[in-house]
Amino acid sequence: MCRTSVGTRLYISVLSVFVVFAVAFIIFQHAREREYKINTLNTRLQDYNERMMESLRYLDDRSDKTLDGYVANHYIHGLRVTLIDRSGKVVYDNVYKNYKKMGNHLSRREVREALKDGSGYDFSRVSSTLNQDYFYSATYVPQCSLIVRSALPYDNSLAKTLRADQHYLWFSLVAMLVLVFILYRFVSRLGDNITKLRLFASRADHNESLDTEDLVDFPGDELGEIAERIIKIYKRLQKTKEEQNILKRQLTQNIAHELKTPVASIQGYLETILENPNINEATKEQFLQRCYAQSQRLTSLLHDISTLNRLDDAPEMVDFDVVDVSQMVSNIVNDTALQLSERKMTFSNMLPDGIKVKGNQSLLYSVFRNLTDNAIAYAGEGTTITLSAVNDNDCWRFTFSDNGVGVPHEHLARIFERFYRVDKGRSRKMGGTGLGLAIVKNAVLLHGGTIKVSNNLTGGLRFDFTLRK
Repeated sequence: MCRTSVGTRLYISVLSVFVVFAVAFIIFQHAREREYKINTLNTRLQDYNERMMESLRYLDDRSDKTLDGYVANHYIHGLRVTLIDRSGKVVYDNVYKNYKKMGNHLSRREVREALKDGSGYDFSRVSSTLNQDYFYSATYVPQCSLIVRSALPYDNSLAKTLRADQHYLWFSLVAMLVLVFILYRFVSRLGDNITKLRLFASRADHNESLDTEDLVDFPGDELGEIAERIIKIYKRLQKTKEEQNILKRQLTQNIAHELKTPVASIQGYLETILENPNINEATKEQFLQRCYAQSQRLTSLLHDISTLNRLDDAPEMVDFDVVDVSQMVSNIVNDTALQLSERKMTFSNMLPDGIKVKGNQSLLYSVFRNLTDNAIAYAGEGTTITLSAVNDNDCWRFTFSDNGVGVPHEHLARIFERFYRVDKGRSRKMGGTGLGLAIVKNAVLLHGGTIKVSNNLTGGLRFDFTLRK
């Protein structure tokens, strides 16, 4: 079933309202102009009536001859003048001389209004005596107890005078056509945008391609700009989703690869023990210790994966509290003292006392511990680890560096990637999971900070990061 488009319905609705308004306006304006011309004519006749009565006040003689003379001296083409007393009796008429036989005029509309309000008129009424249409205007003069009624024949000339001006009708028609055209252009552009958005929604719902010509060019208005941006945002989200899917597949493969190594080692050692019941105790003890070491590595790997998943999937579930960073680092230095001693390394803790930030105790511990473990593993024997901090308004700026071998420049951009290793063989030999620096970066970002890595000019690796107070 074919449905009328939104643009067409809007066009018809707005056009209907506009046409109704335009017609109502034209009718109103026509009636208003006609009324204005009638009032103008009535005012003219009322003025004639009043001037005639002013003259009659000073005339003792109100005979037909005197009144005819006045009308003749104040000539208006076709004018009929009638005098009526309060009882409705006609006492003078300049056109119908046998006025004494005329009926009572008290029921005439203009006469009633004149007696009530002082003046009145009746528009286009047929005279019963002359059988002709007249426009009547009556004025009551209380001092004389007379009603002066003047009338003009409602012929073609008067009808033309009272006819409303038709020019504004043509102007209104032209204006309406122009507005209809403008409205059509606007609604047409609106309809194009809505049609393209509908096409976009349909294709997006069916996972169809959006890289087609009919979804490229939009009208250059606000709605077109919004529609174009919606499609661009959707395409960008789709691209991001595809990239995330690729990263997830790579991550899954990396996890499987990383888990495979310790599991295979554990399985191999245990199979050797089970298949050789006569193996000596020293060898068995050695194999079990290696199994235990691999299980610890497996545990660390699973813990790091769990930490990253928590940072990715449920950061809002992480609890924040006040954390004493100075005390935390002191504890890490003590915990790693044996490892530092074995590698003849020194940890120069230059943090001032009382550094406190709002964050998660476990994640912040992971940040400083992973940086320390990374330096111990890769900086080299006899090197020095230095940690300092600067108070910068609403945050602390930390610098964690060593004077070791550093990292080749081409690897710096990827050093925070999960499972990325500069030297894969050496990294596994050192027992790293390949997730430590990824945890560091994500944890810092979760706390609203920033982090960057670079090589020191004098050698070694340097991490600069911030944590909000």
